[in-house]
Amino acid sequence: SGKPAVKPACPNFSSGPCAKRPGWRLDALQDAALGRSHRSSVGKRKLEECIDLTHELLGLPKDYVVGVVPASDTGAVEMVMWSMLGERPVDICHWESFGKGWFEDAVKELKLDNVTEITAERYGQLP
Repeated sequence: SGKPAVKPACPNFSSGPCAKRPGWRLDALQDAALGRSHRSSVGKRKLEECIDLTHELLGLPKDYVVGVVPASDTGAVEMVMWSMLGERPVDICHWESFGKGWFEDAVKELKLDNVTEITAERYGQLP
């Protein structure tokens, strides 16, 4: 049947590094948009609900906007760069390809002229 012969001692496991909460049940996923793109109508509705509930939970003013970004360093760093850099000089340290890309974005895309580059002599070494 393909099922394991032995079940784990602790059934609170997950695909990520965290355990499922005690009392978790599979039917909690009955309304989940599993395997669906965030661009699908179902995915868009889920994102809109998430944004609305987050806005309400945080008690934000009506003119504040909640944004959902990818769960990645790239999405988060780019968002911070585009919203926070420019008024003051900035030092950007990089020692691998992602950091170098962010440095280049600051200089070429944001066209910042007050950037100090601090880099490593060898890829992967800290400067």
